[in-house]
Amino acid sequence: MRIAIDAMGGDHAPDAVAEGALQAAREWPDTQIILVGNEERIKQLIPDKPDNLTIHHAADVIAMDDEPVRAVKRKKDASMVVAGRLVKDGEADAMISAGSTGALLATGLLVVGRIPGIARPGLATVLPTMDGQGTLALDLGANMDADPENLLQYAVMGSIFRNKVDGIATPRVGLLNVGTEDSKGNALTKAAFPLLKEAPIHFVGNVEARDVLNGACDVLVCDGFAGNILLKTLEGSASSIFFVLKEEFKKSFMRKLAAAVLAPGLKEFKKKLDHTEHGGAPLLGIHGLVLKSHGSSDAKSIKNTVRQARIALNHRLVESISAELGGRKEDK
Repeated sequence: MRIAIDAMGGDHAPDAVAEGALQAAREWPDTQIILVGNEERIKQLIPDKPDNLTIHHAADVIAMDDEPVRAVKRKKDASMVVAGRLVKDGEADAMISAGSTGALLATGLLVVGRIPGIARPGLATVLPTMDGQGTLALDLGANMDADPENLLQYAVMGSIFRNKVDGIATPRVGLLNVGTEDSKGNALTKAAFPLLKEAPIHFVGNVEARDVLNGACDVLVCDGFAGNILLKTLEGSASSIFFVLKEEFKKSFMRKLAAAVLAPGLKEFKKKLDHTEHGGAPLLGIHGLVLKSHGSSDAKSIKNTVRQARIALNHRLVESISAELGGRKEDK
């Protein structure tokens, strides 16, 4: 399998991306890693690269503040766009980028292309849960607005992902809502509820945000606006909790001793909430495997995203989604 990685996208690119790609290439010698970006700069970072790691030069970069669609259309030689074109042309089986989410969505739509029948692709991320299994939530920001049919497609795609990639035989699918009763919600969730109930999935009904971390479902369906707020709230809460704990443990000698005793448990708890443990977020509904790594990804996160891509490719995730949803409904 061949995985193209946008070497120039992300807060710590290209250094962390190159290091993560190198780690992945060494761990999985059967996988061809293609680093896309400034060849001269990447060669400086990897002077002694293994045989299964190659560099594909791209002269331009899409910045985080670039207008996504305009940048993808105009910057034909940007590393993200070139990586997408490799997937489109069959020269790579998947692509990974830690760059602009909006630009990656535009690359997926305009360069790689949608699966026929998918109205709007959804960005899916595994949210941590206390049981360690995680909850795949989508959409988390690819589309701010959605209609009931979009949520139905997210539910089916998410269910296929958990089955194929994570090995869950019958994934539990929940609808993010303000209450668990069937009649709760706004116009969107009320209209989506009966569609999900009749879909070929294991629908467990409405799920409140407070129950997500407790593992109330394996797949959480929502529109991109609500989903992105949920994601950022969880990230901010985790960061604040550990900041407060750190400050409290500094206040006295006895507390410092207590911190030393609790350190192993706190590290395990932090690991459960660490996004780098889960890898990237797949853009489901694209006619090719496209994965969004966190903007602040370090080498570990890039490597884990490669691991995730390998699993998805081995289980033919895109093909399974296409077989289930492709052509089911006319494009919108």
